[in-house]
Amino acid sequence: MTAPMGCDAVGVPAELGPEVLPRLPRVGCVYADGAHWWWLVPSDSDYALEWPAPVRYTTGAVLPDTPAAPDLIHKPTGTIPYTPPIPLYLALCRVTGTTPTWSRPISA
Repeated sequence: MTAPMGCDAVGVPAELGPEVLPRLPRVGCVYADGAHWWWLVPSDSDYALEWPAPVRYTTGAVLPDTPAAPDLIHKPTGTIPYTPPIPLYLALCRVTGTTPTWSRPISA
């Protein structure tokens, strides 16, 4: 696999992972460490997005506080490891009950 745009990782509590997976039109590499499921996304996928709680966004795909290397639980077909970040963001907003940033009312 190649990661031409660099990699970041989006972590979700493990109990939400199975709810998110079927909501995505394309899934890249997904890893699990027991407590979280981690999706690889292109670098800077956090630009102008407020990822909903309890999501953890990590740059460089360096997973914090993991005692061991996570297991690969989904490998995409093809050579690109990424999950598209916008569908992932929308799926995570849906399962966490969070309104996407661009849909929130503007306060004066």
